[in-house]
Amino acid sequence: MVVQQHRSGGGARAVCALAAMGVMAAAAGCSGGGGDRAAADDRAGPGAVEAVRRAASVLTGTDPGNASPRAPRTSGPGTTAKVSTSMETAAGGTRVTIRGRGTYDFRSRSGRLRVVLPQDAVGKEEHLPITELLTPGALYMMNRGAGVPKDKWVRIDTTSLADGNLVTGGATDPMAAAELLLGARDVTYLGESDLAGVTVRHYRGTTDIGRAARQAPAPSRGALAAAAKGFRTDTVPFDAYLDEQGRLRKVRHRFSFANEGPAVEVVSTTLLYGFGSPVSVPLPAGRDIYTGEIRQGQQP
Repeated sequence: MVVQQHRSGGGARAVCALAAMGVMAAAAGCSGGGGDRAAADDRAGPGAVEAVRRAASVLTGTDPGNASPRAPRTSGPGTTAKVSTSMETAAGGTRVTIRGRGTYDFRSRSGRLRVVLPQDAVGKEEHLPITELLTPGALYMMNRGAGVPKDKWVRIDTTSLADGNLVTGGATDPMAAAELLLGARDVTYLGESDLAGVTVRHYRGTTDIGRAARQAPAPSRGALAAAAKGFRTDTVPFDAYLDEQGRLRKVRHRFSFANEGPAVEVVSTTLLYGFGSPVSVPLPAGRDIYTGEIRQGQQP
């Protein structure tokens, strides 16, 4: 589990353990901050807190409060997207960045990512990319390593992970990244900016994992509830960027772990683009899932 893995070593060792253990560990105020700030929130449409908390339901097409005729409302093209992720871990002056790309279907809460470890993350020059299948309650990984046959998948119950798979897979599940914002508070609207040619509204605040877990739909509740129990603190700072339809285009969360050695900081960034892209997430057959022991100390 995430928290257990970094309690046993120095900075570089902690970072490398996170990068190896499957992938990351198994492998100021709201809108009332003055007249100018309140006016900015008014220009943003709904209040800052409300806009951020609605981001997940806009992505799934189930947001009843979005009056924009262009907002996605049903499963299909509007509820899928291409995904780019990065997860930077810093401990004791050592930094490791893990990157991923893929596609995601927010209505089915499933996706496929190709996650790449940096060359020097675990002491080897080359690492096979790890294929991850993200589904409600489970994470499947190919090229997991640590004694797992190359043609086999590893299945992990995300409700059993101390972090609910917010960092374990080396990429935060895009649906979980959005649903974390259900616990948003102390949100400030920072104005508009350009993100890859798209005008977005920038919000900054903190989110409470426990509140997010209580507000999340049933398919996501278990993993978020596990994370609420497993982290040192429920509070997670974030930056969120929403387009004019209220869709989440970029979100960055900053997780912090306390341990007996150096503090471990994890910055997870998720980018969403190419809405309407086809998504296919066929799950492996039972015979293709590895059920043997995974040697926790080895690299992928």
